[in-house]
Amino acid sequence: VLWSRVDGRGTRWQIAALPFGGYVKFKGDANAASGKDVDAMSDLTPQERRATMHGAPLWARSVTVAAGPIFNFILSIAVFSTIFLFQGQASTQLAVGEFRDMDFSTYELMVGDKILAIEGENTPLLDEAEAYEAFVQALPRRSPLEYKVERGGNEVIVDGPVLYPPFVTGLAPQSAAYNAGLELGDVITRLDDKPVTVFADLKDVVEASDGRALPMQVRRDGEDLDFTLVPRRVDEPQPEGGFVTHWRIGVIGGLAFEPAKESVGPGQALWGGAAQTVAIVQSSISGIYHM
Repeated sequence: VLWSRVDGRGTRWQIAALPFGGYVKFKGDANAASGKDVDAMSDLTPQERRATMHGAPLWARSVTVAAGPIFNFILSIAVFSTIFLFQGQASTQLAVGEFRDMDFSTYELMVGDKILAIEGENTPLLDEAEAYEAFVQALPRRSPLEYKVERGGNEVIVDGPVLYPPFVTGLAPQSAAYNAGLELGDVITRLDDKPVTVFADLKDVVEASDGRALPMQVRRDGEDLDFTLVPRRVDEPQPEGGFVTHWRIGVIGGLAFEPAKESVGPGQALWGGAAQTVAIVQSSISGIYHM
């Protein structure tokens, strides 16, 4: 024990030299595993016994045991709420926050523009998942694209980049791309001797490769680099049962720009923290179920 004190209710708090996790030892326990200390319990009055884990009724023991997990949820909500409060959250209307580390100098799209439509198609709100996905899939695979944006209270038409360029924003650990030497910020310009314009081009070529080695050209810091990637087979389980074979290289993409964020109030931050916690619980249960 490095530090120890007893509070006014008789509870001893302590920090030990090996702080690997924590535990609670209740009054009347023989050890940290809550084994019953028979000798200590026999010397207690009925009123004192009621204040122990072994002498309390079932409902009181249940509430006591539940307090730990409940506080974990409360702490998670508080942490996420604090993040939302200080960092804000992406606005539901797609808007340009800041551009990725790519050369967008030839386009007229600017930071702060609210994107109302691209190529004549109205931009769905970001929280309309299915509509937004259909919108992205329907966009032409070419550059530049015609953007209708709100700028300074006016609607203007400007040229802009493809919404999802072949820009590496993430790499799956020990994936084909990771082991080949790709880095965050790389722009993939060619794959299997075919030009790559949008991120979806990568998926098409990789899925059609059947696992054969693919030559890849990447632009990094103004220099063109050549790599060879061998897609890896992944058999993914389906909701209705069975498996479907996919080929993956482990590259993660994203928008051509960081979405603009908007500040939120305490109530909205609290709601967002709770929603994020619920989402993590749901994904954890789903993961365990599928395993």
